[in-house]
Amino acid sequence: MAASNRIALGPLVGAIDQGTGSTRFLVFNAKTAELLSHHQVEIKQKFPKEGWVEQDPKEILQSVYECVEKTCEKLAQLSIEITNIKAIGVSNQRETTVVWDKTTGEPLYNAIVWLDLRTQSTVDRLLKKIPGRNKNFFKNRTGLPLSTYFSAVKLRWLLDNVEEIRHAVEEGRAMFGTVDSWIIWSLTGGKNGGVHCTDVTNASRTMLFNINTLEWDVELCQFFDVPMSLLPKVRSSSEIYGLMKSGALTGVPISGCLGDQSAALVGQMCFQDGQAKNTYGTGCFLLCNTGPKPVLSDHGLLTTVAYQLGRDKPACYALEGSVAIAGAVVRWLRDNLGIVKTTEEVERLAAEVGTSYGCYFVPAFSGLYAPYWEPSARGIICGLTQFTNKNHIAFAALEAVCFQTREILDAMNQDTGIPLSQLQVDGGMTNNKILMQLQADILCIPVVKPSMPETTALGAAMAAGAAEGVGVWSLDPSDLTAVTCERFEPQINPEESEYRYARWKKAVKKSMDWESSEPTTNGKGEASIFTSLPLGFYIVSSMVMLIGAKYISA
Repeated sequence: MAASNRIALGPLVGAIDQGTGSTRFLVFNAKTAELLSHHQVEIKQKFPKEGWVEQDPKEILQSVYECVEKTCEKLAQLSIEITNIKAIGVSNQRETTVVWDKTTGEPLYNAIVWLDLRTQSTVDRLLKKIPGRNKNFFKNRTGLPLSTYFSAVKLRWLLDNVEEIRHAVEEGRAMFGTVDSWIIWSLTGGKNGGVHCTDVTNASRTMLFNINTLEWDVELCQFFDVPMSLLPKVRSSSEIYGLMKSGALTGVPISGCLGDQSAALVGQMCFQDGQAKNTYGTGCFLLCNTGPKPVLSDHGLLTTVAYQLGRDKPACYALEGSVAIAGAVVRWLRDNLGIVKTTEEVERLAAEVGTSYGCYFVPAFSGLYAPYWEPSARGIICGLTQFTNKNHIAFAALEAVCFQTREILDAMNQDTGIPLSQLQVDGGMTNNKILMQLQADILCIPVVKPSMPETTALGAAMAAGAAEGVGVWSLDPSDLTAVTCERFEPQINPEESEYRYARWKKAVKKSMDWESSEPTTNGKGEASIFTSLPLGFYIVSSMVMLIGAKYISA
């Protein structure tokens, strides 16, 4: 590339996109929003017990460093000067909870991932403190129901169960944060003066944050018994937090931070009331911009902070429908059942049959999120016959993602009173054309996919580039680049769509009330055989009979 062409590129902005399944670093042209280069590293998930999901915070951080360095190497190969990178934004998996030692810079426990279910007993205990055991008791302040999903209960579990964390809290060494806080603190110096902060979108997913005042809530912290000294400072989504202190981009400001779903909303340029997007990642998340005032849902949706693009700018809010398992069901087919070797194979299997043949798959691996908020649910596959094969199960898995989206879209339409005329989509699963066509068929509205699907990273880059003191990316609507899109139109009649949806709802009902509470353990975290009443009765009665027989024979 000639020197004149390098100059013509103008300012660049990088984005760290740290998701549940992988970490990526992407670099965009701030004038055209063109993606120039990126690198991706997959992140391992650990499942130490049933319902537990963890990740290694050090692995997450190392993946960030690796992605930044590899992307910079790729830019050099393209003869693009990395000195043109003027800012870095951060987008992250939300709710996932990290506690670390500020004196050593070391995590004090694995990160508890947002999908994790270990805190159900903690939720049950906290509900007893609430009048009428009302899980929506704090919804006016937080926009959220009391659930295993959010960070406060994960932090409460860590304080209750990890002695090393309790000692660190007592000695004033402990820091808490979601993944954005851990990354920003580490990149800006870590134990040598790292900046301990988060942004309003991530703070709004903790259940410790008042979405009306945009501050940590003293009464909520008292309810969860969380010391406020652990909490990061809350900042806007677009301002300079600190400078990179190591690596190829030393000295570049980190100036954007958004939870991944908020970042996708910005990346899809949903800045007007009523604009919505759906992201298909590990989970599935439908967000609708509701403007500068929070709107509470009557139909099982969450109220969340969408973004605050500057310290002196007003916050905007969104209604959100959250589905726990979307892309994760495809990984489950690959890693747990072994019916495919790659996630791309699922599309081929589904295309070969074009139907589930009456098979329905409810992937409630972590209970059901919106609109049910039913932790007792578990995954089921029903409607099986001798004719059913792996192709039908693959199709049913894709269909499940679409049915779950239909449920949260119906709730969204009821809350807003303005049905969406089309659905804007993004995320890794949108590369699956069978899935996108299925989604249009089940929703009975067009599905619109941008030709550049990296909207989550783009949103983080836009926030970083627009920050005061950086100013290389204009968020003025007239300056925003028009996005070309691929459009999927419904191809089945509404009656067939409604019939299939009704059968799905029937399957969902059968998945509920599967688990009542955590099983009793034997002290080693293993379920005791006496938690099964019939088995326990059988063993005890057998012992009595043996003793009786011995007595009679004597």
